[in-house]
Amino acid sequence: MKPTTTDDVLDLLDASFTSAALGAAMELGLFWLLESRPLDAAGVAQALGIPPIRCGYWLQLLCGAGLIEPSPRGYRPTETARSAILAVYSRDSWALLAEEARERMPGLRDLPLHIRDAGSAWKALGLVPSRMYARMAEEPETARRFTRMLYELHRPLADGLAESLDLGGVGRLMDLGGGSGVVSLALARRHPALVATVVDMANVCAAGREIARENSLEKRVTFHPADFFRDELPAGFDVVLECDVNLYSEALFRKVRDSLVPGGRFVIVDQLAPAEGVAPSSRVHWAFEGSMIDPGFAYPSAARIRGWLEKAGLRILSEGPFTPGSASDAGIGDGWTILEARR
Repeated sequence: MKPTTTDDVLDLLDASFTSAALGAAMELGLFWLLESRPLDAAGVAQALGIPPIRCGYWLQLLCGAGLIEPSPRGYRPTETARSAILAVYSRDSWALLAEEARERMPGLRDLPLHIRDAGSAWKALGLVPSRMYARMAEEPETARRFTRMLYELHRPLADGLAESLDLGGVGRLMDLGGGSGVVSLALARRHPALVATVVDMANVCAAGREIARENSLEKRVTFHPADFFRDELPAGFDVVLECDVNLYSEALFRKVRDSLVPGGRFVIVDQLAPAEGVAPSSRVHWAFEGSMIDPGFAYPSAARIRGWLEKAGLRILSEGPFTPGSASDAGIGDGWTILEARR
């Protein structure tokens, strides 16, 4: 919401309550409950185990946000909720997205008191940032849920990339940090001769193998468990792709160079900062969160990545905007860059 009046500004100050109410609705499955059968406030309270008066105010907040509406039979999702929530991602994916957002919120507590801290605001608050990636390494079910959520989120991006990326003559592709393999699956469908290897943590690879089998592409899209910052990478690839991973360093790029055959290409697709200290519009909240955890955090810029690529012995081929089809409508955002380098 971009405020234009004083009332809008006042509403924006109170928006955290609506945000929390929406997150709870997703984690508790309210929209799916009301889609299956409309319920009045008492029915919702009983079904979800919420104190009745509190539940009524919660539903009122969601009505004000235009996500549910009363009807003669009870509350039901609005057309907006049906088209923008129910029809887009699964209940489990929305629940995980809401859980992630909830885990980030404590870092903004008492922001006026801590935004000037020279160190970590999270540490000053006695908090520990989200351990989602550590949990994925430790807990197979968490990795499975997260991987399947990203599979749903990234399908429009993957389809758009498959339509536009030139892979003529490419036999072997490494999908670095490719998670579910969603991009590799789209590329394999587009290019029948292509064989892809997804490199990611072990529990993510296990979840990705399930998805590849469901798509009947398990023989052409395989998975290689590795911590690609610490472990050696497999070699002999015509193309290495890093799509929406946002983890870069000169040392990693040297590993990528060694994984490529002579003349092989390294393709980076991401929302990169247009300049140092500026984040892409759809990633500002991530960048701000990173700066509250570590005041030295800087969102990766295209200029910095170009410098690392050249120091790693890779020659820049091209850099330009990438428009992933209907990705903006599916929550992927805009401001994408595709950058290619050659060994």
